[in-house]
Amino acid sequence: MLQSKVLIVVLILLNSIVLLGQVWPEGAPPFAHIVNIIFLFLSLIYFIFAFLKMRTSK
Repeated sequence: MLQSKVLIVVLILLNSIVLLGQVWPEGAPPFAHIVNIIFLFLSLIYFIFAFLKMRTSK
């Protein structure tokens, strides 16, 4: 359970950086494109595992 909460916090922080880059492109850090890719990849992994967990719990 703690691991899941940590992952969600990390995804929220990465999402905040990605959102900042979309709303205020001049203020985005130089590594924003790497953060965007990491966020998308981790989100995909999280959603796949959540979907598989949901399917197995039925």
